[in-house]
Amino acid sequence: MKLFYLRVVCSPMDESVLRLMLKYLFIFLFIVLWQISFAQPVTEQLLNSNWQFRKVGDKEWLPATVPGTVHTDLLANKKIPDPFLETNEKDLQWIEDADWEYETAFSIDSTFFNQSFCEIEFSGLDTYAKVFLNNSLILNADNMFRWWKADCKKYLKIGENLLFIRFESAVMKAKVLAKQLPYTLPGDDKVFTRKAQYQFGWDWAPRFVTCGIWREVKLIAYPQVRIENIKIVADELSNSKAMISVHAEFSGKPSASEIHFSVYNKNDKRQRMLAETIINAAGHASLNFEIKNPQLWQCNGIGNPYLYEFVFEVSEETKNILDREEIKFGLRTIELVQENDSHGKSFYFKLNRNPVFMKGANWIPADNFLPRVSKGKYLELLVNAKEANMNMLRVWGGGVYEDDYFYSLCDSLGILVWQDFMFACAMYPGDSDFVKNVSEEVKDNIKRLRNHPCIALWCGNNEIDEGWKNWGWKEQLECLEKDSIKIYDDYKNLFRKIIPDIVKDVDSTRAYWESSPSIGWGHKESLEQGNSHYWGVWWGMEPFSAYEKKTGRFMSEYGFQGMPSLSTFRKFCGEKDLTLISDAVKNHQKHPAGYETIQKYLERDYKQPKDFESYIYVSQVMQAEGIKKAIEAHRMAKPRCMGTLYWQLNDCWPVTSWSSMDYYNKPKALQYAVKKAYTKYFICAEINDSNLVVNVISDDTTNVDAIFRIRLTDFTGNILWRDSGKVTPDRKGSAAFYPLLLEDMLRDISEYRVFFRMELLLNGKVVSENVRYFLKPKDLLFDKPQIQYSIASASPEIYSLTLFTNSLAKNVFLDFGDESISLSDNYFDLFPKEQKVILVFSDASVEALKEKIKIKSLVDSY
Repeated sequence: MKLFYLRVVCSPMDESVLRLMLKYLFIFLFIVLWQISFAQPVTEQLLNSNWQFRKVGDKEWLPATVPGTVHTDLLANKKIPDPFLETNEKDLQWIEDADWEYETAFSIDSTFFNQSFCEIEFSGLDTYAKVFLNNSLILNADNMFRWWKADCKKYLKIGENLLFIRFESAVMKAKVLAKQLPYTLPGDDKVFTRKAQYQFGWDWAPRFVTCGIWREVKLIAYPQVRIENIKIVADELSNSKAMISVHAEFSGKPSASEIHFSVYNKNDKRQRMLAETIINAAGHASLNFEIKNPQLWQCNGIGNPYLYEFVFEVSEETKNILDREEIKFGLRTIELVQENDSHGKSFYFKLNRNPVFMKGANWIPADNFLPRVSKGKYLELLVNAKEANMNMLRVWGGGVYEDDYFYSLCDSLGILVWQDFMFACAMYPGDSDFVKNVSEEVKDNIKRLRNHPCIALWCGNNEIDEGWKNWGWKEQLECLEKDSIKIYDDYKNLFRKIIPDIVKDVDSTRAYWESSPSIGWGHKESLEQGNSHYWGVWWGMEPFSAYEKKTGRFMSEYGFQGMPSLSTFRKFCGEKDLTLISDAVKNHQKHPAGYETIQKYLERDYKQPKDFESYIYVSQVMQAEGIKKAIEAHRMAKPRCMGTLYWQLNDCWPVTSWSSMDYYNKPKALQYAVKKAYTKYFICAEINDSNLVVNVISDDTTNVDAIFRIRLTDFTGNILWRDSGKVTPDRKGSAAFYPLLLEDMLRDISEYRVFFRMELLLNGKVVSENVRYFLKPKDLLFDKPQIQYSIASASPEIYSLTLFTNSLAKNVFLDFGDESISLSDNYFDLFPKEQKVILVFSDASVEALKEKIKIKSLVDSY
């Protein structure tokens, strides 16, 4: 109208001005329309805001957070006390029995509404949920691990829309399902729910059976097609070329017009197109392309975890981009090798056709309330794993398939993942509905994760086959013979047919392993083939020395408990409760005989600590020494043993457990011990009969020449005997190269006051250092060391802490209380008459660090 008005009133002299204005207006409109034509038409709207919730039957609605859980929402509204404090867990069990409702209102305009297709997508609903959009039921969910989506265009309206979800109690639902079976399944009612099993309580986890919208909610609209899933496979891989095939699935109606699917290599600055094809009428497309002289993805300690960045685009003939996705992909081969040999049958991984000794830990969910696991927490835990020289983590089957960010971090850090499917320590139903539900769950998660180079193995379950055969389940439940046959037939159908068939169909590039472990630790065959969970130490009360004899082909579980730090205890209980007999401390120990077991092992090897703080410290030192002994035994058994994954890296709440990092990501003594025991080049000693034998191990891909230095030293620093020389660690195995007769070495020397020290040097740098004592710690005769220290600034937020002692200080602990710091080393042996420099990473001042620091050694705990 304004243009028309201008045209009428302008005089003939102004027509040139008008023409110029119209010209520029036309150019402007053309640019805008041109930009719109190349805009990405797939539209997404997050629906994570403005939620409220209530217990079914209540009138009051309360603000809710999405992603979140009902427990954290109740806590945020001050309706319950902190579930992790003291014994509050016991008073909050009512939450699991209730049904809960969540709702939000959101608005859309005509631009969004006029798209041809519209879906609502839930990345995670926990667990039994009915979803209503504008009072119409659009979805029934019954699996926490699946991605749920529903077509919703016909239910939407321009303006405000109401999304409502009712969650049914998983506990009550499970009881109903359990009653439908004529027999009882081992594992209680929880086995009927496709839900994180640890939420029902574990020997390191509290019982918080929660519900809620635990991952993002999206509204997705598009006019023609959108990318549903992409599968990338390296069909052929060598140093000279990589032949890549891509298969993609699409939503929508690609047959409406000719739709192109193309891939670009973002690593190439020229944005070179690698391949292009047409999407077929069924909504599928396949591509093949070649990369010359590819850079391979390598794991931590071996090489660079190089990632290609592939850009996939869907476009019309006009090059109108309809959808776009970027995927980081690592080119590598991974094989599980099982071959008969002189020891039984091998079990090891080849990465890029090279055998790799796997060093790592087991991973559990990092919080009982999963949406609280931030990217920062993932990053800190995984960086600590990398810095501890780990190259593999096992995602345990009683938790969850982790967030995409977890696997992306593992990709970039070079940490391989042994991925369990989510079944643990129980027998599961075998009815058609359950099997169908699980089948979709397995497909969803394999499709989501298969492009991550970190995924090394799909494993069916944790400890189910062993439990059925060795733990007396049938006898405990008094199963009839026909019921026992049915239960185990259902097991075999799920884990030997259904799941492996899906793996083969959806991701044939990786091996499938039925159950971890393959044989129970009480059988000698468990040390000759398959993977082992060795629990003779701890559960079987065997001494730590048992690790030296009980070494299998791949040790995927073993462990010992250590208490969290005193500062962690103070976060969940008051000063008056800092005792082993307080209810608060006992509630944060979920093993039924946990503290009793720690005490029995402590009495074997250590003197009784003088107070609670010292007890914490000694428990950590004992845990570290025990697991270090296991790792040494496993590494010295290379290549017969080709993997060691201790239980466990992390915690889901503040608790006394087997972890090396506590709930607040505070490293225990074990984390520092593991860092030294997992180095690429490693030196250690074992006692065989009457000999002390020095071993060197290399996990390099080539043999290298090194220097060894060994010495026998007394506790005041006098060197009683020494030697050095050249050694070539064999990358294929452990080399026992220096036997010493103990009787000769210790003649006329008090074994109560000496230690054997070993160093391995490469290019003049110490790459591994170790110590061997000849008696248990409680029998060693320590002097009271006089430890001196100084702190100086090395660079911004990095300080050098220099220590010196006149006499051996064993297991020196540097404690800064609640101060947020990171240390290059801790719980170390400080050798007499030598300086040791520790790097302290902190934003505190020198004065603050000096005020906070406490230094203690083992002798100070008695």
